[in-house]
Amino acid sequence: MSRTTILRFLSIFTFLVGLAFTAGATKEKKFNVSETIMHHIGDAHEWHLWGEGHQGTSIYLPVILYDNGIKVFSSKHLYHGKAISVEDSLKPSEYLVGEGPAQGYALLHEKIYKLNNGKLDVHGAHPKNAMPLDLSITKNVLSLFIGAFILLAVMLSTSLYYKKNGAVAPRGIAKFIEPLIVYVRDEIVKPNIHGAKHTRYIGFITTIFFFILVNNLLGMIPIFPGGANLTGNISVTLFLALCTLLVTVFSGNKNYWKHIFATPGVPWALLPIMIPIELVGIFTKPFALMIRLFANMTAGHIIVLSLISIIFINKSEAWGLLSVPMALFISVLEILVAFLQAYLFASLSALFIGAAVEEDHH
Repeated sequence: MSRTTILRFLSIFTFLVGLAFTAGATKEKKFNVSETIMHHIGDAHEWHLWGEGHQGTSIYLPVILYDNGIKVFSSKHLYHGKAISVEDSLKPSEYLVGEGPAQGYALLHEKIYKLNNGKLDVHGAHPKNAMPLDLSITKNVLSLFIGAFILLAVMLSTSLYYKKNGAVAPRGIAKFIEPLIVYVRDEIVKPNIHGAKHTRYIGFITTIFFFILVNNLLGMIPIFPGGANLTGNISVTLFLALCTLLVTVFSGNKNYWKHIFATPGVPWALLPIMIPIELVGIFTKPFALMIRLFANMTAGHIIVLSLISIIFINKSEAWGLLSVPMALFISVLEILVAFLQAYLFASLSALFIGAAVEEDHH
């Protein structure tokens, strides 16, 4: 059994222990599958470890609000505030009124609102209260920092190794990283971006590939129970797709724009139809990148959590003999998906850029 598989098995075991704490503390409360799954894949102002809800053991992250000035305080002042039921909501829930430095604010579905006369006005499913500009270090933001630190540490150590030893056979971490970098260059960048132009985009495509890969793996092997699902956050995949869009558009040459506004071989009478289609195509391509990465990583986490939840739905440890092996199988499959999604995003980004810089004779 590989080291990655063992780590993934341990993460499932840790999740089971944490979930057991929660289930055991709320015997009178029916186990809510959808609430549990959404809690684990969603963002939060705390990094929950184990225990019942916000009263359990958590790492409380800093809340940073801009509301007539910068206000900074621990999210503990929100999560440990007074819980008030929402009466007019379509879905019964409750919001938490902040205490101490968080007075005047409330937390509902991980969104922070300003209170009006100490109350949160909810009509239907959405509060009508104003929201301050939230610049907090949430669970996903912290996971982003962890992934960036790991990526910088690995790449800088690899670079320093070659600066110190020159063009020699790689050792240590460089022995693992070099084949991946060479693969990205020779199998992704060069085949899609022809000629010497490919050298200008190796850095961007390599960064995209390793950033997605590292954060995919971090989401699969959580450092703490309930690990962050960064690449399953559509805001993150939107930013990555936007980067590809901007690089593609600003790299486009005369031939690229000619194919959009005066497609060769198309009668002039059809151009009023073809031009809008081509323009829409500029945005639909990165949109597909965004949805593909978001959907695949989120679906994998939901399937694993759903299989584990079978044990608590049926209130029988015997179901673990079925659900745990199935969850482990899906988790191993997710390792392949983690590499595959990084490859697809990088490969399609290189393909779009290659089309934008292609010369007419190609």
